[in-house]
Amino acid sequence: MWIIKPFNELTTNELFGILYLRTRIFVVAQKRIYQEVDLNDPKAIHVFKMVDGKVVAYARIFKEAGHVTFGRVVTAPEYRGQGYGRDLLDQVMKTIKNDFAGMPIEIEAQTQVQKLYTKFGFISHGQPFIFESTPHIQMIHEPLAG
Repeated sequence: MWIIKPFNELTTNELFGILYLRTRIFVVAQKRIYQEVDLNDPKAIHVFKMVDGKVVAYARIFKEAGHVTFGRVVTAPEYRGQGYGRDLLDQVMKTIKNDFAGMPIEIEAQTQVQKLYTKFGFISHGQPFIFESTPHIQMIHEPLAG
């Protein structure tokens, strides 16, 4: 079941599962030292999938500087290849359409998953850059009608 909630509605167990998965992948597995839990978390809408009481796929969506963005897109390694990543992005785009209709969508994607976002209509802009010790690229999507 996909769950979509603002920060203040997350249960303690949901928040733990989200932070555990994000830290496991973005800090430990990718060997990056950065402020993974940040000030965007409280203002974000959190989209995630629970399987057997564990968060197995996750992303967060929030507004910034005149556009909507999303990030921290992750699927637990043991659940990859089962379509959760594609389903997650479907849920993210539906949430943006429902809650942020008409706003431009801009993301900073890790270059290793750039092709996935292209399949969802994102277009790369500019050159890759290093963000939090990892190559990223800016990608833009046209606003979605509500």
